[in-house]
Amino acid sequence: MTILTNVPAGTIKVGDRTSYTKTCTFGDIQLFAKVSGDVNPVHLDEEFASETQFGQRIAHGMYTAGLVSAAVGLQLPGPGTIYLSQDIKFSAPVFVDDTITVELEVVSVREDKPIVGLEFVCKNQKDKVVASGKAVVLAPSEALSLEAPELPDINIG
Repeated sequence: MTILTNVPAGTIKVGDRTSYTKTCTFGDIQLFAKVSGDVNPVHLDEEFASETQFGQRIAHGMYTAGLVSAAVGLQLPGPGTIYLSQDIKFSAPVFVDDTITVELEVVSVREDKPIVGLEFVCKNQKDKVVASGKAVVLAPSEALSLEAPELPDINIG
């Protein structure tokens, strides 16, 4: 059982940091393609991808952006957070079996509203930056601590 706890708006401070890590599997890429409808062969077809400048399949850029969303929604500010905007620059591909760590830092907190500015850097297991940018979120106003929902078993087919 995993417990998710947020950081409510009134307690978030500039300089607060967190990190979130996930390994990208081919199953993740297939699921992202299924959910988004983005079946670009550079993501799914090994033979096609081997002829590209990357030489192999790569994850969708928005998969990496989704890891930032996970860091925001699970850790800082955490459950109850609502995305307002995100600017992202992709600087290197994410390959199958890359382990991506999102480093997230609070850079601004509005005093009149529970709006928080964040900067992030996503790095692979070789410490190479694969993406970076900024996000603006509406932080939850009340503290929450709850059990993480269980994800359903999903089979690709």
